[in-house]
Parts: sequence; C-alpha cells; structure tokens
Amino acid sequence: MHIYQHPDNLVILCEDAVKKFSGNKLFGTKNSTGEYEWITYKQFGERVNRLRAGMAGLGIGKGDMVGSLIRNSVEWAQIAFAAYGLGAHYVPLYENESQSTIKYIINDCKIKILFIADLELKESIKGIFSDTPSLSHLYIIRGDGDYSLKELEMLGGLNPVEAIHPTPYDMAGIIYTSGTTADPKGVMLTHGNFTACAMSGYHIFPELEETSVSLSILPWAHSYGQSAELYNWFLFGGSIGFASSVDTIAEDILKVKPTFLIAVPRIFNKIYDGLHLKMMEEGGIGEKLFRRSKKVARKKRQLAEKGKQSALVNFKYKFYDKIVFSKIREKLGGNIQGSLTASATMNIDIAQFFFDIGIPVYDCYGLTETAPAVTMNCAAAYRLGTVGKPVENVKVVIDKSVVEEGAEDGEIIIYGPNIMMGYYNKPEETARVLMFDGGFRSGDRGRIDEDGYLIITGRIKEQYKLLNGKYVFPAVIEEDIKLLPYIKNAMIFGDGKAYNICIAVPDTNLLKRYAKEFRLITETEELLKNSTVQDFMSHEIKKHLEKKFKHYEIPKKFFYINDDFTLDNGLLTQTLKLKRRSVISRYQYIIDDLYTRF
Repeated sequence: MHIYQHPDNLVILCEDAVKKFSGNKLFGTKNSTGEYEWITYKQFGERVNRLRAGMAGLGIGKGDMVGSLIRNSVEWAQIAFAAYGLGAHYVPLYENESQSTIKYIINDCKIKILFIADLELKESIKGIFSDTPSLSHLYIIRGDGDYSLKELEMLGGLNPVEAIHPTPYDMAGIIYTSGTTADPKGVMLTHGNFTACAMSGYHIFPELEETSVSLSILPWAHSYGQSAELYNWFLFGGSIGFASSVDTIAEDILKVKPTFLIAVPRIFNKIYDGLHLKMMEEGGIGEKLFRRSKKVARKKRQLAEKGKQSALVNFKYKFYDKIVFSKIREKLGGNIQGSLTASATMNIDIAQFFFDIGIPVYDCYGLTETAPAVTMNCAAAYRLGTVGKPVENVKVVIDKSVVEEGAEDGEIIIYGPNIMMGYYNKPEETARVLMFDGGFRSGDRGRIDEDGYLIITGRIKEQYKLLNGKYVFPAVIEEDIKLLPYIKNAMIFGDGKAYNICIAVPDTNLLKRYAKEFRLITETEELLKNSTVQDFMSHEIKKHLEKKFKHYEIPKKFFYINDDFTLDNGLLTQTLKLKRRSVISRYQYIIDDLYTRF
C-alpha cells in the first residue's frame, strides 16, 4: 500500500530512497558477456556522494550548469543527483545531438562542466570546444585515468561534502526542446515540478511497488523519461534495466523481464504489425488460431463493457490465453503488467488488442514545459481514444476563443505545480505561453468529454486551412497512415490548397514481397516508380483513412520516397516527431509538382 509522503525536491527523493530501499536492485547494465549486472540503491547513493564531492572539489556549486552528453545509464542518474546536491542545475543533451546544437546549448546556458560518453565522442566533437568559453571541465564516462568520471569519483571519496537540500521552487535543470524552426528553447524546470509529476504517477498506479521492473527505452534527456521512469521509480524502490540500443530491445526485454514499461505508441505499433505480418506469412492453423483468439477476446471485452459475462466465452478465452496470448507475453519477458505511453494517442484498435491479451496500455499527455504530466489513464480510470483525466493538483481548461467559431475544441491551457519557470534567456517566448494567472498555453487543441477525459484533436501551430475553409490536423492523419504495415513514415501537406497530398516512405522489404508475388521488378528504385505498386499503396492508404477521416482530409495525390525521415538527416526531432518545415523545405519540388500535375 502506498503511504509515501511527498518529497519536495530531488535530493530528498534520492536520499529517502537510498535509506528505505538500500538493498533493492536499482540499475541493471548489460556487461560484455550480454548478461545484466545490477547495483543497489545503497551502492548508487554512495556513488552519488563521491561524485558530488569530486565536483565540489572542481569548484562546481550553487547555480552552476552541469551538462551531460550520454545516454541513459547509472552515470546519467549519478551526475544528475550529484549536481542537485550541490544546488547546481543539470542540463542533459542527447548523445546523438548535432554539433551545432551541442555548441548552442553549452553557450546558451554556459555549461561549466560536461560529461561525455567516451574518447571517441570527444574526438568527434572536439571542433566545438574552442568556441565554448564557459566550459571549464570535460570528463569521460567510459574509461579510467585522467579526466574520467571514475577518477573524479575517487577523489571525491577522500573529501566528503554534504548535500544541499533545495526548495521546491529552485531550478533543478534545463531541458532543451528540439528546435523544429528555430534555436532550441531551454525549459527551466524546478525540483517541485519534477517531484509533483513523479508523485502524481505514483499515486494513480498502486500496482507499482518494490518488485516492479522497467526496461529503460526512452531517453531521460526528455522530461517524460525522467519523471515517469527515473524519479517515479525512486518512490517505490523498483528496478530499472537499460536497453543497450533500439536494435537490442527484443533481446533485452527477455533478460530484464519488465513488469511495466514507460513507452511510446510506436513501440506497440511495431509489435502489433510484426505479429499480424508473421501470422499472415505463416498462414495455416497458426493464423486461424490467432484470428479466433482475437475474436474471443474481443467478445469477452464487449460483454464486460455491458457488465455481462459468458461461461463459454470465459472458457474459450482461458484456452486461447494459454496457447496464444501467453506466447506473445513471453516475447515481452513474461511479466509485463502494463505500460504508460505518450507522444501520440494510441490507435484504439491496437490499444484494445493489447488490453485483450492482458497488457493494458495507458495513454497520457504532457509537454516538456509541464515536466511533463498533465493527464493520465490508469487501471482505475481509463478511456481508450483519450489521454486520461488531469492528474492530482492539475487543472485543464479549454480556450475556444483562439480557434474558429463553432469548434467543439480549443487550446489546452494547464494549471498546476508542474508548470515550468519559463524558457531560459527567452523572456518574449516565455511571455507568449505563461499567462498572468499562472496558466500555460500548450499550443495543443483538445476537448474534454462528459466524464472529464481529455481528447487531443491537433496542434495549433501545425493545423492549416484548405481552400474550402476546412481545417486539417496533419499529424493525426500521418499517425494513422503509419499504422499500415507497408508505410514507415508519412507527411501530409495542403496548406491553402484545394486538397491534401502525401509524401510517404514505404517499407521496401514488405513491398518487395508484394512485388515478388505479382512478378514485378524488385529493385527498390524501380519498385517505387512502378505504377502498379504506387496504385496499390495509394489505394490501401485511402481505404484505411476512409474508416476514420472526412473526404477532404484524405490525400488525393501521393509521392513515394526511399529515404526515411530520421534524426540523422534532420527530419525528426530527438523525440521522433516530424520536423514539418524541414521536410517541406527538402521536398518542396515534389509538393509543387504534385499540385501542378493533372
């Protein structure tokens, strides 16, 4: 039973957890043999104490900026809590961030000490250091010797330094949001922002306890990973294993055996697509059993929604659960009880499927500026297709005055202890979103249903108007298109035009199977130019969208490209959202051609 009192800063959060759960496993890291090695809360607390003292010996203190350029790891958390204990501010950067962004962030907030992954990364970004005058110290995470974290930790062990206990109103750190059209904005978040968010999740998920285990997939350099996973787990003494990379998640999940995942819909979409594709390819009795099991599970759910049940349906469900659903759960480690997902609302059909097989997936909503928790679904209160109800002490208001007349939705305005201090060095940007009464203008559109659940309808900055005067929210359509197994990515455009067009990135491996079946050329470049293949994909997309969208929202013309939208080519943000203006700029010639062609 949850009886934990509210810690109002991250230093006390860590210290309390180290005392209360000292012998519990905290972090697990895969070693060179592929097995996981774990450290306890007590061992972690000792490492934080030594590093805090080591940093103090370098002159790092209250108000200084401490940066890191590493992925989720023991050291990531160690640096964060060591900085907090000095009254310093933590500024995490993504390990694969561009050099120009790294330099901009270091100079914008004047980072004094930076921790980076290894010598190889140091070598690759050394060109920026001559232009970062604030940077006094650079330390390596992986390695020994001079200017390594291990050396700094060892020196700190010789001269202990007591931790400072900040107030909830003191800044904990700065998280830079990906700049899609301009320089990144540094979101200043307080100790109270983070602890309020972590506590709100803790209170509505009583199933999380000391035996709970997470596989850390999402970057802690984003507020969602920090609040929902790292800080939240410290409240109940759970364990976190680190995924080695995106490519090893399937392998790591079998070793860590998580009970709960902090994730995004894309992960579950891929699992869903993979399962259905595998069954379609195998055919035979396996596919028949899979389809029958889904039908029975759906029937059981539909009866339950009406407050009914059937002995026959329950018997069939137990049978299929044993021979079908349990096998799927085993692929996810065998212990998973549920997941929290953010960044986009789960497709209802996919969400229902995971609920049916015993893995409830709860949508939530938030922004970096809200640290990020605003609304959450949970076992006690959920509605698929929504992002849940406001969490404790948070109020959501819908402002219809800033949207078109007669709309049922409006801009989402948020009030609560989760609201940021503002944007670092950007008072004008801050003034645009922070209201005089303490509210935060999210820039998102939504509505609240009759039972208090929030439904996201679009992003104000991304919406546009067609020539017929109808508004379009492209991201919602794009998310739906990406649910098709043949499509990896898509961008919708139609601003000021008579109709929408779509630039899509097909899954060429799947397309080649289709082409082989119809005895078509399977070379990628020729395949994407083939009119039969193009017509097939366009027909599938239109047919899929007709189930949910109005006729004017469905694209009339399509263009298929082989190069995906990625972090590396600058077309996705670090949180894997489309940099819409960058994509439009790169493919403007295609857009122009689609509108001039008959």
